[in-house]
Amino acid sequence: MNLLEFRQVTVAFGDYVAVEGVSLALRPGEFVGLVGPTGCGKSTLLNVAAGLLAPSQGEALVEGRPLKGLNPLAGYLFQQDAILPWKTALDNVALPLVFRGRPWAEARREALAWLEKVGLGRFPRHFPHQLSGGMRKRVGLAQVLIAGPRLLLMDEPFSALDVQTRQLMENELLRLWQEDRKTVLFVTHDLEEAIALSDRVVVLSAGPRSRPIGEFPIPLPRPRDVAEIRLTPEFLRLHREIWELLRGEVMRAHAGA
Repeated sequence: MNLLEFRQVTVAFGDYVAVEGVSLALRPGEFVGLVGPTGCGKSTLLNVAAGLLAPSQGEALVEGRPLKGLNPLAGYLFQQDAILPWKTALDNVALPLVFRGRPWAEARREALAWLEKVGLGRFPRHFPHQLSGGMRKRVGLAQVLIAGPRLLLMDEPFSALDVQTRQLMENELLRLWQEDRKTVLFVTHDLEEAIALSDRVVVLSAGPRSRPIGEFPIPLPRPRDVAEIRLTPEFLRLHREIWELLRGEVMRAHAGA
């Protein structure tokens, strides 16, 4: 059974149709990269998957059941930091457990273990302004994962980082994902990032009325190092093949801007 499925999903905002007739399924444990031009509705689909946005037509299903309201299986990592500036790294990570009724002392013990997992065990008392961009992303990742989501929704989470920090975070994500193989829907503008991380890359057409126009399995071996995998002949072949399709949509979006 698919963990997440879109069946002929259309989302309209008044007269503007962002996505139209989108059908897409994610199997349990699958890492799917979603790429497409700016404005093609990638984040719109993430919001539908999270239950933050209801389709105008069609439906989203979770484990075969229509999604009504917030998706109880999903954790969402946004492009911008979603951690609270007045809370320490430890308390930011502990918050999801506290919201579920766990005592602060118990939540902090578990949060400290997660900070250790993401390499921040020495910084539990630091506030966000005392942390680098990459460290804040690690706090955000731990904050999402501590709640134990089975579906991880990621909206260009590393786009604001420099190249070196971005690759470190991509490898960190793959390391954590490898432990329990959560289902991941990862939105990015960066085709190289999508190929390096994913089991399958889905290409969306230019908007409006965007829809999937291509799906590409990524048969690169795991575990992966995202810097090393980019240098392999198979990676370069996949990049050429997918870019051949994506390039036309990017040019069409640019022409219509």
